[in-house]
Amino acid sequence: MVDGIEVFEPYSDAHIAAYPIEYIAGIDLYNAGEFHAAHDAWEERWMGEVGPQEKLFLQAMIQSAVAFHHLDIGRPGAARQMYLRAKEKFARLACPVFMSLDLDDYQAQLDAALSWLLSVPDPRELTQPEIVPPKIRLLATVDEFE
Repeated sequence: MVDGIEVFEPYSDAHIAAYPIEYIAGIDLYNAGEFHAAHDAWEERWMGEVGPQEKLFLQAMIQSAVAFHHLDIGRPGAARQMYLRAKEKFARLACPVFMSLDLDDYQAQLDAALSWLLSVPDPRELTQPEIVPPKIRLLATVDEFE
């Protein structure tokens, strides 16, 4: 707490030492609402030599960021497609935590922000509600990953 205000720390020095810089940079950008830039950071890692589980995880994170980017530019149909693709990737990943991210918590935040996109056949028919994108905060434990 600083001057009576809770300081949001999304990760620790141990996370910075353990995880790829693109992952950490993407978290910072995502939490700042810079969804397209977060996509770019994570995509840079995703396009490299990574294991299949990390690739799937990064793709889900990229697609969830792109969903919010599409909402920012007024494309709710495209946002819904990215949201559904991200959900499918997280389901295929089939683990509760990856790279210290609590996937159940992240997906619950994602659903709270984006599930309205699934309420009608065409989300362009709806007025976009006030949404609160997820905040990424890594768990204290540093995970092994591929």
